[in-house]
Amino acid sequence: MPEAARKLLTMCTVVASCVLGQGSAFAADATQGKAIAERWCTGCHLVGSQQKSAVTDQAPSFASIAARPDFSDSRLAFLLLSPHPNMPNLALSRGQIADLADYILTLK
Repeated sequence: MPEAARKLLTMCTVVASCVLGQGSAFAADATQGKAIAERWCTGCHLVGSQQKSAVTDQAPSFASIAARPDFSDSRLAFLLLSPHPNMPNLALSRGQIADLADYILTLK
């Protein structure tokens, strides 16, 4: 495992303990969410209409995630902080998760 990935995984553990306890007193920013998606998610997910392919076809597209009736920033936070197999731990703040969720909602 590359050193950068190892550091990212370590940071996730620390951030995860803080993120769920924070309330959100700010507005989410879809533009920032798109930047986060393009940086961290394009390897596995199709995050926008301009992206033609991803490394794996097993990860759902962001448009399909947006279409789920139970999708919310809280659900996304839970999924990112308790990742399933084949998904890396990400060290995203509660605000970044809200931004990412706001971006995903623009894809409905």
